[in-house]
Amino acid sequence: VQLQASGGGLVQPGGSLRLSCAASRSRFVIGSMGWYRQAPGKQRELVATITLSGDINYADSVKGRFTISRNTAKKSVWLQMNNLKPEDTAVYFCYVYSRGDYWGQGTLVTVSS
Repeated sequence: VQLQASGGGLVQPGGSLRLSCAASRSRFVIGSMGWYRQAPGKQRELVATITLSGDINYADSVKGRFTISRNTAKKSVWLQMNNLKPEDTAVYFCYVYSRGDYWGQGTLVTVSS
């Protein structure tokens, strides 16, 4: 499975970004999809995941600000990020499970004035 993520960039506090990720070369059904992030000097952490049946899990720090969605037929997942804060600055990684764990290359989100 190959994952191509896009949508990162520089945004001011309070701004919005939308991350996109598309999977290709998947031989099997894609189960859970999601986003993780890693800030400088910190471990990678869960941001949001969505299962094949649509169950969603958010990190407490992003609840009410971020929205995850997916299109299973298009093998795509999105992360709408609103009211961004400086502490959201990180490299964001797309993730899918398809009889194994697969990760995208990461896209940098910088929240700064």
